[in-house]
Amino acid sequence: MENFFSILGGMGTMATESFVRILNQRTNAYNDQEYLNYVMFNHATVPDRTSYILDHSADNPLPFLMDDIEKQNLLKPEFIVLTCNTAHYFFDELQAATEIPLVHMPREAVNEVAKRHQAGDKIAVLATAGTMTAKVYQTALEARGFEVLVPDNDLQAKINHLIYHDVKENDFINSELYLEILSDAMEKCGCQNAILGCTELSLVQELTKDVPYPVIDAQSILADRTIELALKNRSSN
Repeated sequence: MENFFSILGGMGTMATESFVRILNQRTNAYNDQEYLNYVMFNHATVPDRTSYILDHSADNPLPFLMDDIEKQNLLKPEFIVLTCNTAHYFFDELQAATEIPLVHMPREAVNEVAKRHQAGDKIAVLATAGTMTAKVYQTALEARGFEVLVPDNDLQAKINHLIYHDVKENDFINSELYLEILSDAMEKCGCQNAILGCTELSLVQELTKDVPYPVIDAQSILADRTIELALKNRSSN
């Protein structure tokens, strides 16, 4: 297969399925051959990224991800998309292990914030405790001059419940809790927008009707960027 990219997913599986579905829906194709060429790694057994970031005595996901990169080096895709926000904690090590470019989802999301907002605007980051501890988004946003809302303990507990208990454990799209979280960020905390920095939140966003708040959906932006890069590579070959 030529002119293909690779999706490094499975963290979690339902969120990866959502990414692939959005990717295919947004591809402007009128026959089978106009869809994109890609290989998907649904590596569901990668240890929990947040558990390791919060406690380094927990199972380390990095060796599992490095094994995936070794396999990518054999396949030689044009580029790799990493569909787990928290896994970007390991981004530098993964990129150093391959000459194949990895698309950095959090940076793409922050670039979108910069397109829509002015420096000084207050942006909430809604993500796992691991992503928040790693400051994957906070550092990039602050470098662009944005004020960042880091959820307090109560709000983070709601986010954790939605991600882990509702989506990961029970495949439950808890739209009511999701809208409550957005209301807390926008109405109580005065944010102008919120980054969905976890693909489980992106899944809930996709399946929740009539969301009355603005969001920057990192997974959605990654899908658009993936299509753009894939079509560019196809046209140049």
